[in-house]
Amino acid sequence: MNRILALDFGRARIGVAISDELQLLAHPLETISAKQQPAARIVEIVREKNVDHVVAGIPRQMNGQIGSAATEVLDFVEKLRALLPCPVVTWDERLTTVAAHRALRDARDTRGYVDQVAAQMILQSYLDSRAERDR
Repeated sequence: MNRILALDFGRARIGVAISDELQLLAHPLETISAKQQPAARIVEIVREKNVDHVVAGIPRQMNGQIGSAATEVLDFVEKLRALLPCPVVTWDERLTTVAAHRALRDARDTRGYVDQVAAQMILQSYLDSRAERDR
């Protein structure tokens, strides 16, 4: 199987995580600066890692509504869909950044890594949901 890539979007950074080849476990991959042509880097990663599809975390509000941050992500997702040779799906990522901060609370200098861990949590949630559905 090919890997699945996940993205945790932020205005400053985009966290990236990738699954193993069995699509069971998510691993942090890298953090992309939002100022340095992130779409081009994502296209490179998809090609380099032979990605099956991309999961983009959508930061819905706690009531499930789409706010301005989610709208920005959805606009970027549309841009990616035009550039990538694979599907891009969206996934509810409420509170993943908060959970990532908690998971890394005791670590030092976690600023860039938090985004990767948030992407990892988005992807693991997505993978677990697929596994549960397939049972």
